[in-house]
This record gives sequence, structure tokens and C-alpha cells, in this order.
Amino acid sequence: MADFKFYKYHGTGNDFILIDNRLGGFPSENQALIAAWCERRYGVGADGLILLENDPTLDFKMVYFNADGSESTMCGNGGRCLVAFARDLGLINEHCEFMAIDGLHEAEISKNSVSLKMRDVQEIKRYNQAYVLDTGSPHYIEYVEDLIHYPVFEKGRSVRNTEPFKAEGINVNFVEILDSKKLFVRTYERGVEDETFSCGTGATAAALSYLQDHNLSQVQVQVKGGQLSIRAEKNGTEFSNIWLQGPAIKVFEGTISNAIN
Repeated sequence: MADFKFYKYHGTGNDFILIDNRLGGFPSENQALIAAWCERRYGVGADGLILLENDPTLDFKMVYFNADGSESTMCGNGGRCLVAFARDLGLINEHCEFMAIDGLHEAEISKNSVSLKMRDVQEIKRYNQAYVLDTGSPHYIEYVEDLIHYPVFEKGRSVRNTEPFKAEGINVNFVEILDSKKLFVRTYERGVEDETFSCGTGATAAALSYLQDHNLSQVQVQVKGGQLSIRAEKNGTEFSNIWLQGPAIKVFEGTISNAIN
């Protein structure tokens, strides 16, 4: 029975178990184990688990798993937390490049603030009164009023489990415009199957859906766990040079057995 050293980080309340897997040995095929570790009453508790692994040409590689144990697409807040983790391990200084499932990412870190460059977005589609786009993970964006009282779990679960999204799943974001340069976003995440305190790719998707119709290059995004900032360059219907910035904080570290109780 092996024990594993783990580290707990969060980015605006979006929390992750981080594992230094550069020497290998982590049983990443064991979805039940990952799900048990992410369980909040009987495990460490997290929205996901991330492995830091070696990359042949870049500073490191990111491998991300949802709280249900399934390997997933890009996680923006998770990527920012992994950058802070790499800095704390002494692997990087103020800048790095790493590989994730959606390709190469750059990042900059200063104290507890991490800026992560996201993938370019070629198209934002309309779906009824909502928007659908991919910022490394697929997102549904719907603008609402009085978001603090909105039934995010019920409405989000309904959209996520409705065709054409049911098979692959989609992250469902509800957005309220607070002022001309600030949004409030709440997100129901697939894989977690619940509302999270923050979603980095979701905040980015919401920001881009707003920036496309406004003469702005940056917007602040309030989430339940804090505040993020997204800036991007627009060229027609496309966005490039997209940066997601916000805090990435180490919470604690420990050792856990690979046994499932």
C-alpha cells in the first residue's frame, strides 16, 4: 500500500489536489481512487486532481482529472495553481511554459498572482439566447439578472444533461453584468456535477462573450470565490492573446494512502 505526498491549492475557491508525478508511480487509471480523494467528507476534498509531470521540451506537463476521477479538458484555475506549485517546488521562477491537453500554455507569476495564457478562440456560437464556445473546455453562457438568487444548480444541471450537450457534457455559466467593466459569473461544472466557487475557463468564456460586443480589451469577473481578470485581443470574430489572471494559493500539504475506505 503506497502513500503519496499531496498538496492542496485553490484559485478563487476552485480547489485542487496537486501531485508531483515527475518520477511516475501515480495510478492515474484508477478513477475510483481519484474520486475518493476528491470527496469532501471522506477524502481530502477538491474540485479536481492535477499531476505535474515531465515534458521533454517545456518546464512541465499538466494532467487534469475531474472530481469524478475522469481525465478532463483544460482547467484554467487548475493551470494557475499548478504554476504556483511548480514555483514552490523550485522548478520555475517568474515565467514558464507547460503542456496541457489543449496545447502549450505560457504563464507569469508574481507572489500569489498567476497570469495564464489561454488558447485562442476562433468562434463564439449562438445557441438560442445563449452563447457556446471552447476556451480549452466547452462552455455555455447565459446572461441573467439577480444572479445571487438564481437556481444555478438546477438550471445548470438541466442544460448540461440536455441534448446536444448531454453526451459530452458542457460547463454551464450564468452571467450578470454588474457594470460596464465587471461581470458576476456562477458556474455548474461537468465532472464535478455541481456549482463550483470559480471556473477559470468559464470566467474566460463569459468575458469573451461580453468583450465581443463591447469596445473593451479587459474585464473583471467576480466569482463566488473572489475576483479574476481577463484580457484579450479581438480580430473580427476571433480572440487571441487571452490571459486569465488571479490568485493561486497553497492551503496545506500532507500524505495520503492509495487505499479506498
